Amino acid sequence: MKLIIINGPNLNLLGKREPEVYGNTTFEDYFKKLQEKYPRVAMEYFQSNVEGELIDKIQEVGFHYDGIILNAASYTHTSIGIGDAVKAIDAPVVEVHISNTHKREEFRHISYISPGAKGVILGFGLQSYDLAIQSFLP
Repeated sequence: MKLIIINGPNLNLLGKREPEVYGNTTFEDYFKKLQEKYPRVAMEYFQSNVEGELIDKIQEVGFHYDGIILNAASYTHTSIGIGDAVKAIDAPVVEVHISNTHKREEFRHISYISPGAKGVILGFGLQSYDLAIQSFLP
């Protein structure tokens, strides 16, 4: 099984940014733990702060991978383009958020990704990614 985690803007700052919301662990450190926990799953990780790069990556892998775990961060609530990219590919997408976006500002209650996603996991901290991986396992 081949999965990719795609993270959007500001998630490169995990471990530094708002630790009360996002915790103290960098995503790179957490990703290593996921790889150790799931040695039979070929996992990749991609992060960009640029909307077009996220769309390019979704299109690049969306016909060849078994699944995509996507945390588009703030683009979730603003990017029709990312939502359209998710709908255009064959690979199932699980939308992930570290925080419970429904407990946050009103604009974060809207997702342009959810209508094209296999499912949505939010509010479980970094464990949201682990739950997303499990959703792809037999």
